[in-house]
Amino acid sequence: MKKILTLFAVIGLVAFSSCEGPEGPPGQDGLSAQAFEIKNVNLARVTSNHYEYARDFAPYIGGNLYNDEVVLVYRLTDLTNSGAPVWQLIPKTTNYDNGDVADYFFDFSTKDFIISVIASFDLATQTDLINSQTFRFVILPSNLAASVNKNSYLDVMKAAKLSENQIGKVNF
Repeated sequence: MKKILTLFAVIGLVAFSSCEGPEGPPGQDGLSAQAFEIKNVNLARVTSNHYEYARDFAPYIGGNLYNDEVVLVYRLTDLTNSGAPVWQLIPKTTNYDNGDVADYFFDFSTKDFIISVIASFDLATQTDLINSQTFRFVILPSNLAASVNKNSYLDVMKAAKLSENQIGKVNF
């Protein structure tokens, strides 16, 4: 009986080790950083103190995000005397001297994003917060995002090994 069990075990081992199933789908390449810019954005009114801009990622990056990617959004807030852009990370709260507050923030999924500004005042009275906006999106693998100073746009671009000519630009 032991010899029969040993024989079946050897036959089973040979049979199962030589089986080969169908080839699986190709794996994803290692994730790499990417960036795109959207210019001339006019946020849409939700209420008098809430405006937003919502879109899918697919037109900008050719598909959806992977689950282990992180999105950073920067808003162009100014230009230096030499003409260099000043990028401010969103979310951002601005407190005004009169007590008013404006909050820029964003939400994203693997398919889409929403940029919102909510204020304690009627945003139509301060259109520089809602009209002709420029946003830069930097998409990073989550392991890289965990180790970089996200508040510094230049540090993020350096860590991501992205240059200005690698940024996809879209005008509205």
